[in-house]
Amino acid sequence: MSANPERVASTSGSGRGGGGELNAGQLRAILIAVSMALMAVIASVSGLNVAQTHMAVDFDASQNTVLWIINIYTLTLAALLLPLGAIGDRLGRKPMLVAGLAVFGVASVVAGLAPTAGVMIGARVAGGVGAAMIMPITLAVITSSFPEDKRGKAIGVWTGVAGGGGILGMFLSAFLVDVADWRWLFVLPVVLVVLALAMTLTSVPNSHERSGHAFDTVGALVSVVAVVGLIFALQEGPERGWTAPVTLAGLAVGLVATAGFVSWELHRRDASLLDVRLFGERGLAGGSITLVMVFGAQAGISVVLFPFLQAVLGWSGLRSAAALMPLAASMMTASGLAPKLAARFGARPTMAAGIGLTGVSLALMALFVSVEDGYLSILPGIIVMGVGLALSMVPSTEAITRSLPREKQGVASALNDVTREFGTALGVAVFGALLTAGYRHAIDDRLHDVPQGTADTAREGIANAVAVSGGAGPHAQDLVHAAKQSYVEGWQQSMWAGVAVMAVVLVYIALRGPKNNTPAATADDTEVKETEPVTVP
Repeated sequence: MSANPERVASTSGSGRGGGGELNAGQLRAILIAVSMALMAVIASVSGLNVAQTHMAVDFDASQNTVLWIINIYTLTLAALLLPLGAIGDRLGRKPMLVAGLAVFGVASVVAGLAPTAGVMIGARVAGGVGAAMIMPITLAVITSSFPEDKRGKAIGVWTGVAGGGGILGMFLSAFLVDVADWRWLFVLPVVLVVLALAMTLTSVPNSHERSGHAFDTVGALVSVVAVVGLIFALQEGPERGWTAPVTLAGLAVGLVATAGFVSWELHRRDASLLDVRLFGERGLAGGSITLVMVFGAQAGISVVLFPFLQAVLGWSGLRSAAALMPLAASMMTASGLAPKLAARFGARPTMAAGIGLTGVSLALMALFVSVEDGYLSILPGIIVMGVGLALSMVPSTEAITRSLPREKQGVASALNDVTREFGTALGVAVFGALLTAGYRHAIDDRLHDVPQGTADTAREGIANAVAVSGGAGPHAQDLVHAAKQSYVEGWQQSMWAGVAVMAVVLVYIALRGPKNNTPAATADDTEVKETEPVTVP
């Protein structure tokens, strides 16, 4: 028995019969189940972006209300990841996954049938709760079920789904909006949930932590406030302005709560929700920083790419979504290669290579983007970015999960997911702000002969400039051309800023990246053999 009776991690089988370690077929079924569950959650993050105008008409809602329908899901998901990941560790990861799939599935059905914006927002909140129950458990199931020699490959698959799933979901959503109705967007998540639920009940083993400590309720609540405040500020800053009172209030609440969370967790020590002292360990710190930055780059590219494709090139929403498919394809392909490279050369060189390639991809898109060459001018950068993201994400995810002991894998997985959400929100905010500032600065010198009212509208964005170009009289064509060229200049400014950030992260990882692939060890890990191979009865 463990020398520490207060905390014991235990595992139990899936009820499939037989004895011994899980075989290849059982591991494959587990991976398929959690991948489908993850895909349902990820697809719902970006899917509604392509249906904004349709929701505004159907619900007779303002743009602000529509944005809340989209953002409230992400906000709820991010806020509850850590607490629900920790609860899953205690109550059992399989029951938490089953409950999360049930909540998420019902919420998706209600959202698809919602008669009003209020019902829709409520369904999206419930969907975010279900997603927060699902997302950290999917990775925790992998880390607690797969043996050491197969875990890296499984994490590579999980990372590929996490990174490429949003792009695939966006493409399918755009297709459904074009050929059917926006409410059909919820069919895919429901189908995935049903399949994942059936496979989870029959294939996924249970594992959980037995703790003698009371649950860190204060830490959980403070973490919710911290995440809500910070992500709310990042979401609202681009819309309301960075100096708007509501934005500053959200930022202040988030920062104060974050400081309070760190202080409280240091005080709790062994009974903490998250041992913040572990951020001094190279794997956790390096993996977290890398994920924030590379997911920020991926989200930032989406923000600047869609206006380029739709307003500059005049593409439809479906064609624009399809333009991101090479990114998803290269990311998913390289996600299978990343574990092999990390095993051969080490996590740090693989992460550094991925960060370097991500920086190169941004530089390629800054150097060669043009209105005349259109999509082909940025396609090489998009493909290289997919490879760079995969090589960064896979070892970073594994470094984070290895930094926490086996009985805390729900928390480790939740932390991994929180960094993703922060990175996404940060990337959207920063890339969007840089693009907007660059566009406005560039177009100011090109509006001298345009009527004042038309010029003021054109400064708001390229879509606005194209929409009001008819009011520019004989200067209409020149206005559209000026707006497109100004957008490209703003694009380049945001790309070069991304290159600079990646260069800094590359230096950091080269100096302070994970040392090796040795998992975190605790007294329980060395003495409680139940946590090593997962067995079935």
